[in-house]
Amino acid sequence: MTPANAALLRDTDLRDPAPASETARSRKEAGPRLAVLREGAPTAESAGSPLPDGPALWRAGRFEADEWAVVGPEEAIGAGPSIVPLERLLAEIDALAPGDASLGVLVQPNEAVEELAPLLDRVALVALVFPKYTDGRAMSAARLLRERYGFKGELRATGDVLIDQMPLMRRCGFDAFAVTDRATRAQLAAGKWPDIPFYMQPVGSSMQGEAPAGARPWARRLVA
Repeated sequence: MTPANAALLRDTDLRDPAPASETARSRKEAGPRLAVLREGAPTAESAGSPLPDGPALWRAGRFEADEWAVVGPEEAIGAGPSIVPLERLLAEIDALAPGDASLGVLVQPNEAVEELAPLLDRVALVALVFPKYTDGRAMSAARLLRERYGFKGELRATGDVLIDQMPLMRRCGFDAFAVTDRATRAQLAAGKWPDIPFYMQPVGSSMQGEAPAGARPWARRLVA
């Protein structure tokens, strides 16, 4: 995270936003459709919450206990919800989860989510890996899962997940984040969220609760 971004986050508390006059006018014109724009941002209850010591799951605008266990290629699967590598899922789907809804899959950025498409009705969670913050392949995979293949389960971002990218990840369809970066966990625990409430172009996979296409007065072209 750059010093400029860090400074911006320190100064941004979205529990009490102060939009500019044009933004306020746009909100008024857009009406109640924009009331849910902050869905998934830090809640009042989460602000000031203790900073987790280890990796933390950020979901529904707060830190939550993670009920899922990540299982390796050769490890035995326990009785609870389990996340297995994509390669293992493809090879052992019938043995792993015959009709069981508590199965998740971990997809690396060099793996094709198209292979997963026929099995999406048998998994409840897809975890996509960000090996580093500059690698955006998981965002493309997320949009494919939501928009092309209609996946409705939990879509989790794992790996190098940073707070200034989380709103964009939510636009791609992510609704849960396994956060290992301590600075990001601290900002989330403090109720900070680098929200960009208005976007020019709608997407079909957003978890942001954005205004739909045709209902964005701030994106209208002014004709002289």
